[in-house]
Amino acid sequence: MPNSFSALALHRTVWRWHFYAGLVVAPFMFILAVTGAIYLFNDEINDVLHRDLRIVAPVSEPVPLSEMAEAAITAYPGGKVTRIDTARATNRSVEVFVTPAAGDPVRVFVDPGTGRVLGSYVYARTLVGFADVAHGSLMLGSIGDNIVELAACWGFILVATGLYLWWPRGRFRLGGILYPRIIAFSSEVESGSRKENASKHKDRDFHRFREAVKVSSRRGRPFWKEWHAVVGMWSALLIMFLILTGLPWASFWGDLLRRGTDLAGIGYPASHRLHGAAPSTTTVKDAVDNAAPWTLEQTPIPDSDPHAGHHGHITSEPAAKRPLSVDDVAAILTREGLMAPYRLILPKNASGVFTAFSYPDQPETQRTLHVDQYSGRVVGDIHFTDYGWAAKAVELGVQIHMGNYFGRLNQIVMLIPCVGIIVLTITGPLMWWRRRPKGEFAAPQPLSSPRLRASAMIVIGLCVIFPLAGASLALAMIADRVWEQSPAYRIRPGQ
Repeated sequence: MPNSFSALALHRTVWRWHFYAGLVVAPFMFILAVTGAIYLFNDEINDVLHRDLRIVAPVSEPVPLSEMAEAAITAYPGGKVTRIDTARATNRSVEVFVTPAAGDPVRVFVDPGTGRVLGSYVYARTLVGFADVAHGSLMLGSIGDNIVELAACWGFILVATGLYLWWPRGRFRLGGILYPRIIAFSSEVESGSRKENASKHKDRDFHRFREAVKVSSRRGRPFWKEWHAVVGMWSALLIMFLILTGLPWASFWGDLLRRGTDLAGIGYPASHRLHGAAPSTTTVKDAVDNAAPWTLEQTPIPDSDPHAGHHGHITSEPAAKRPLSVDDVAAILTREGLMAPYRLILPKNASGVFTAFSYPDQPETQRTLHVDQYSGRVVGDIHFTDYGWAAKAVELGVQIHMGNYFGRLNQIVMLIPCVGIIVLTITGPLMWWRRRPKGEFAAPQPLSSPRLRASAMIVIGLCVIFPLAGASLALAMIADRVWEQSPAYRIRPGQ
């Protein structure tokens, strides 16, 4: 009996925290699932909505990058080119990133065959761009980034506690565990009616089937509970994978992971090749504005030698001659074996370097080159093979997370947990709403202090790997205890 009571007490505690966390996190997880599902098909969506900007006649000999950059600047006089993404196929346009003299940065699409500007847009104002930004920060900047991270961490804990609550107890049955019983029950009634004499019992069987449907509709909460449990079970592992492979991009958790793996020598080793150049205090992320692979974001970037010549950006205003143009850099990249498609980031200042990334769907061929903007010397050359095993695993996970690694099948597989999250975040609150008595919150009742403390240790242990979630759990437990001791709690109706 004590063991049974203890198990029941633990079950009630897990249910209570699953309930509270679910109500708070559900809206954010819903947003992440919807925006993530959109971004999974970003190329397909953009090709439909912006086909005139992205698709061109096949090109065999593209015009020089400098000509395309000048065309983009002509469309935005006084602007500054910051990045050029070369065409990913012979029938694709080139994207030139321009910071205008006034207004938001734009992406200008140029036909590589003619050098003609096809059009432009502000990325965040497109469907895919909005989904991308909302998915990472809820359009709230660094605050939103932390909210997303907190929601994702709690989402992982929700799945873990949900599996505990779902786990079969007592007599094992498939219905309600592997499939919703309401569907099985209804079909049993319907198939049973076919076994009897159709002409003699037709009216009675139809009445039985109709009554079964009525019972299902009257028991709204069991219906939603069945679907919540079954969908959660089938999608749990994929949801966990989706969360874990997305967390490296989170500011707090991702930074801890990067620092830890680098310190252990399994991330990006300090012995990376910089061809003898002294690194600066500027990181790759600072220099390229989130265009780099995750592994490289916090690595120091080499400096150019300002004494080797003049510097500047491609602008509509006459500029002092620089030792290197984007065409010069393109030739150096070709000489070094870095072929298109790649992302070319222009220097931000006098000490900056040209940085080029190959960022393929299969990260095993990732490569990064830093080129001195004056001398043309390659001052950094980093390959995927330079990464530690943990960094390789993260890069692989990121590409699978985004649906890139194994094509359309990858997109479909990653769409499954997105749909699962959407269903769970709808059915969970519906279960609560149908269960609650009118006018009451109807949260699962708290346990006595000793049992609560013992069971909370299990949850805290799970939260150790998620610092923000652990901190929020501690605050929630304190608030819950304060509420239990309050006069308002003690005089609740029915207590």
